[in-house]
Amino acid sequence: MNRRFRLLAARWPALVPVLAALVLALTWGRSLSPAAVAVVSCCLAGAVLSAVHHAEVIAHRVGEPFGSLVLAVAVTIIEVALIVTLMADGGDKSSSLARDTVFAAVMITCNGIVGLSLLVCALRRRVAVFNAEGTGAAFGTVATLAGLSLALPTFTTSTPGPRFTPAQLVFAAAASLILYGLFVATQTVRHRDYFLPVTAEGEVIDSDHAAPPSARTALTSLGLLGVALISVVGLAKGVSPAIESAVAAAGLPASVVGVVIALLVLLPETIAALRAARRDRVQTSLNLGLGSAMASIGLTIPAVAVASVWLEGPLVLGLGATHMVLLALTVAVGTLTVIPGRATPLQGGLHLSLLAAYVVLAVSP
Repeated sequence: MNRRFRLLAARWPALVPVLAALVLALTWGRSLSPAAVAVVSCCLAGAVLSAVHHAEVIAHRVGEPFGSLVLAVAVTIIEVALIVTLMADGGDKSSSLARDTVFAAVMITCNGIVGLSLLVCALRRRVAVFNAEGTGAAFGTVATLAGLSLALPTFTTSTPGPRFTPAQLVFAAAASLILYGLFVATQTVRHRDYFLPVTAEGEVIDSDHAAPPSARTALTSLGLLGVALISVVGLAKGVSPAIESAVAAAGLPASVVGVVIALLVLLPETIAALRAARRDRVQTSLNLGLGSAMASIGLTIPAVAVASVWLEGPLVLGLGATHMVLLALTVAVGTLTVIPGRATPLQGGLHLSLLAAYVVLAVSP
């Protein structure tokens, strides 16, 4: 019995994504009973944990910062596909879906993942140490992308409402792709050492002591990571009607649903970032958080720009006044956090307070 248990425990990262994908295929497009919602939720949690496991296997094989990039881009590509699908099905009522989802991702990553990672590492080691050059480059790119894609449409005058003209949308999409591509080149080729973990003395950590997995193991994990992430997003969409019903029964605004879905989709990156922070690899955590925010904007805006050619209804991208203030505070606090290259629990608490403000205002606007 113990041998079978150990064998099952060793194989669960491979079995769970397949099981989650099977449950997704059986429940896709169907109305779920409370019992089915419970089963889907369990499979969703298992898929999240298996995705984190396989992402760490890949990261160990390819090293940093490539490992963080793989997880961030994989999650975002699937998230973008989900956004475009929902926009195609939603009509006019989904005109602000891309904006709401991208802004939720920015707040969760830049304040939630970053804040939790800094807090966990700083509580263990008194001070969380990271590379200010690489983190500053990542945060500056996120701030520029968010400003161009989410803040600027609110102030343009060529069209009524917080929307871009077609020419402006083309510019925003092209700028997003170019800036994201430029950052990836900087992160992985020209200045890779800026994005590697550092010790308390500022020395770069370029490798782990453990032997990396084989190429075959890494490729298997890459395939299972894709299956797990597709299952995470698909199952999250499957339980969204139950979430909508619960939100409506509680008398909360509909925007709370988007926040909950964004939290579910970003859960694999959050867990991976916290695990890295507990190993004193807070730079890896920051790479995950800021890389996810950057990929969310840099890939979503071009995708919805192309999709807007055949989608009906307006495409609303500009933020309202409340969210504009939260974005400005996030940029200001994030800049002050990054500059020293060292953070105490205070900095983590500041970012988490901004995320809490975002959630509270989503519940009670």
